[in-house]
Amino acid sequence: MRIIEPHIHNVSRTTDDYYNMAVAGIVACVEPSFWAGTDRTSVAGFEDYWEHMIEFETNRAAKFGIRHYVMLSLNPKEARNAMAGDVVTAMETYLDRKPVVGIGEIGLDLITDEEEEIFRIQLRMGNQRKMPMIIHSPHQNKKKGIERIIDILEEERVAQERIVIDHNTEETIELSLETRCWVGMTVYYVTKLSAERAVSMITRYGTDRMIVNGSADWGYSDPLAVPKVAMLMRKSGRFSEEEVQKVVFKNPFDFLKHSSRFDLDVQEPKADRLRAV
Repeated sequence: MRIIEPHIHNVSRTTDDYYNMAVAGIVACVEPSFWAGTDRTSVAGFEDYWEHMIEFETNRAAKFGIRHYVMLSLNPKEARNAMAGDVVTAMETYLDRKPVVGIGEIGLDLITDEEEEIFRIQLRMGNQRKMPMIIHSPHQNKKKGIERIIDILEEERVAQERIVIDHNTEETIELSLETRCWVGMTVYYVTKLSAERAVSMITRYGTDRMIVNGSADWGYSDPLAVPKVAMLMRKSGRFSEEEVQKVVFKNPFDFLKHSSRFDLDVQEPKADRLRAV
């Protein structure tokens, strides 16, 4: 089985994680921008981070036969920073780089006016370029946050088929399913979902537009979250192999193919691309 991990913060992961991801069947991953744990203090800090994702992580993943794609953004946790506007302006140049397939994570954190302003700017940048976008929903007041996110998407007239609303829980999934967006579920055991809860939600609501990710970073998280969801779907006996493949490969593939730079083969390549490390 081929698997896409559509949301992982590789900058926080070890080389052993890349090896284990490849062994588990992950053939491609997407690394969106995220908060580093402490606020960056200069525009140059963001530029160094984006450059690291674009060059170093893409090359590190390739050593294990994993296609590494990047999404750039000013993460909502830093959207209240006084230099936020300058950061978003600086991002323009990097959006044209080859592995960059979209904009993300963007969205809301504390649901402030400052966050909303930066969110709208980045939405417009992505919509203008017809890029896929990953939207971060708040950890607190999640339902209120997603309601506001949906209002903004409607107001900005964004093409929702290029959007994934991420980090849904049982409280919000029906709300997200009412849109035309892809519906993201994050298996992150302390602050978001367990694999079991994600599979329960897929069992209840079906596989259409469902995208599962691990969002693995420096916290208590798992770079093998998506393969574990696939295993539990099979174990449940309620899903065909085609449905399992739809959740862990076809849905993220169909979301990402809105980018002209997403060049993963839809079929299994005949030649083994794994490079010697």
